[in-house]
Amino acid sequence: MNREPSRARPFRDTARFTLLLALAGLVSSPALAQDPSPEEIGLAIAHEAAARNDGFGNFTANLTMILRNRQGQESRRQIRFKVLEVEGDGDKSLFVFDQPRDVQGTALLTHGHLTAQDDQWLYLPALKRVKRISSSTRTGSFMGSEFSYEDMSNPEVEKYSYRFLREEPCGELTCTVNEQVPVDTKSSYSRQLVWQDKEHLRTWMVHYYDRKNSHLKTLVFAGYRQYLDRYWRAGEMTMENHLTGKSTVLNWTDLEFGTDLGDGDFSQAALRRVR
Repeated sequence: MNREPSRARPFRDTARFTLLLALAGLVSSPALAQDPSPEEIGLAIAHEAAARNDGFGNFTANLTMILRNRQGQESRRQIRFKVLEVEGDGDKSLFVFDQPRDVQGTALLTHGHLTAQDDQWLYLPALKRVKRISSSTRTGSFMGSEFSYEDMSNPEVEKYSYRFLREEPCGELTCTVNEQVPVDTKSSYSRQLVWQDKEHLRTWMVHYYDRKNSHLKTLVFAGYRQYLDRYWRAGEMTMENHLTGKSTVLNWTDLEFGTDLGDGDFSQAALRRVR
């Protein structure tokens, strides 16, 4: 399923946007006529990273979630994932737990939005009940992992303010470091630092700071693969909680784009039918 990009990006295809990216070293530049601010550069980088991901349509994947406690003991969960790109709004996604037996059939449905807070529902098969995730619950742990419900939402550009900080080596690559601050005052984070490589704008690391501005968690991405000659997806995501000493690893496999998915697969009624 191939579609045209679904979201309007304010800086795309404009001379101003080109100047901002050129100053950040992301595109070759004509003579620069002005000096964009760090905020303008940071916003331009965020828009370009999002634009490069536009038009994927939908995809499915399988996940292995590995939970590790402070002592290194592990437990594992098997999950199915589906996502649908939505024109003019945030994406819709669905996580369905298959194993172990005590969480089998549990499902998280998210309807993302560009500016408003995302809608999220959790289906609990033991209770045969769909529970709406409230604003206060979004900051809590997702199924005992170090990811919160907030972390499972799609990070739309419009939900943050941005500031470009610097460039620095990240492994064999050169990364931009961008600070992003949630617009939502109910977010559990005061800010995030994001490392993206300059060539493909793939995210390699995110530092999450709590409301007291303490470094709470670190998310590291690895094992990137390119799909459809355009879309980069990480094969592994590791979230470490520096407060608890616990970590959660998500291993992604069997990614398939252009599947037969529609709005009906992401409804509250569909939550009760997941198998």
